[in-house]
Amino acid sequence: MAMKANRELNLVVITGMSGAGKTVAVQSLEDLGFFCIDNLPPILLPKFVELLEQSEGKLRKVALVIDLRGREFFSSLFDSLEMLEKIHGIHYRILFLDADDQTLVRRYKETRRRHPLSPDGTPLYGIAQERKLLDELKGRAHQIINTSALKPSQLKEKIMAHYSQIDQVGMTVNFMSFGFKHGIPIDADLVFDVRFLPNPHYVDSLRPHTGKDHDVYDYVHKWSETKQFLLKLEDLLSFLLPNYHKEGKSHLVIGIGCTGGKHRSVAIAEHLYRLFKEKEHCRVIHRDIEKGG
Repeated sequence: MAMKANRELNLVVITGMSGAGKTVAVQSLEDLGFFCIDNLPPILLPKFVELLEQSEGKLRKVALVIDLRGREFFSSLFDSLEMLEKIHGIHYRILFLDADDQTLVRRYKETRRRHPLSPDGTPLYGIAQERKLLDELKGRAHQIINTSALKPSQLKEKIMAHYSQIDQVGMTVNFMSFGFKHGIPIDADLVFDVRFLPNPHYVDSLRPHTGKDHDVYDYVHKWSETKQFLLKLEDLLSFLLPNYHKEGKSHLVIGIGCTGGKHRSVAIAEHLYRLFKEKEHCRVIHRDIEKGG
């Protein structure tokens, strides 16, 4: 019999490669008010359900770190999660943290830790074995974060942004401006290239400013190409957003890219935020605005 309180509970399962940042992830969720349990063997999930029953609905946000330190991991994890969802009505999300082999090896050497699957061998051997064992789980993950190029503070910021609205009903839409020369955001669900629009960078009086400034914003929006593009994009997003919501998506990142991420992409992201903020829960993020145009 499902518990009413648990239907309102948000459960995040943190897992992934050893050395990819699970400690930072669980600390970030703790800062957001999650009740966190580290290294919980899946076989103990029924006991965890009993704890939830005793909380009488007081535990609404819970994060569990489940990884290869629990050797029963693959024999019972999916069965236990299915039991939580079908029998007890608990909704869960899997956050998978990953990094490339070179980064993981470097981190192991810096900390002088031994890989759990290669206590007497090289870290690279253990990493290879772990990737094979985690392959199915990675395929089932709701969110994958590659931490290879992220500092701990950047990983924390990304997790805080993603899970800070977890209690909110509905979907969070993030309009993110960026510069292609700084790389496409790895967490973007949709990417739109606005480099075809006239560039304020080549106007001496506008170059030092950003797309948040009125003069640059007006310059980007005065062109017929911009107006036509925004009409088509508004129509597309008006169709897509309700369907993403219907599909159960809780977090959507829409990337708007120009060359440097300072002028055109910022102005377009600001426009989209103002356009949709009354219909959806929206945020606007300017990733590269301080890096130059």
